[in-house]
Amino acid sequence: MTAEAQEKTPRNVLVTGGNRGIGLAIARAFVAGGDNVIITQRSGEPPEGLTAVRCEVTDSASVDAAFTEAEQVFGGPVEVLVANAGITKDTLLMRMTDEEFDSVIDTNLAGSFRCARRAATGMIRKRRGRIVLISSVVGLYGSPGQTNYAASKAGLVGLARSISRELGGRGITANVVAPGFIDTEMTAVLPDDQKKAYLANIPAGRFATPEEVASVVRFVASDDAAYITGAVIPVDGGLGMGH
Repeated sequence: MTAEAQEKTPRNVLVTGGNRGIGLAIARAFVAGGDNVIITQRSGEPPEGLTAVRCEVTDSASVDAAFTEAEQVFGGPVEVLVANAGITKDTLLMRMTDEEFDSVIDTNLAGSFRCARRAATGMIRKRRGRIVLISSVVGLYGSPGQTNYAASKAGLVGLARSISRELGGRGITANVVAPGFIDTEMTAVLPDDQKKAYLANIPAGRFATPEEVASVVRFVASDDAAYITGAVIPVDGGLGMGH
């Protein structure tokens, strides 16, 4: 444990979809910072060293049960929510079915709403809290074949800003972190020519690591960021500048 972790009081942190990729890096960053962390996942065993609760974010009853279980483990309410769980079902607009559109919206946008709504209950009682919604550069920049995903991720901006206006006076912040291309298992399998095409549009000239996104999320959830709310913070190497 770091000296920083020893100095501060641990907070109760819930990271949805924290069993892999960016979500896992975020969960591990909070653990390294000395916080109490629980992740949600839909199935399987949790990653080593992490505690998990089952949650299907498209189901309000499942979300409520997951939070209730987490609160019992924590011995108190969730103080930091990172809404990271999400899916993709990419296809061109003319081929996209209603189910492909609706399911992505239901998971990525409505799922974040359900979790934020449930988390707000405990945060209002404590008169403090941090809600961090994980969006994407695609939500502001757009991407062919991702009308459903882009719409779901853009919607998180309005969600965070409305929460900020509703709950800002109670010591609760709501912000959006919008990653760009991240070096994960998903990008590792891309063909080299496709990687080069993506990199050509990124001023930083590289993909980000999941840990770089996690560091920004931790900052936004910290006491140092108490006066930041309703913000959209890109972690995209400059790809989405001006969007």
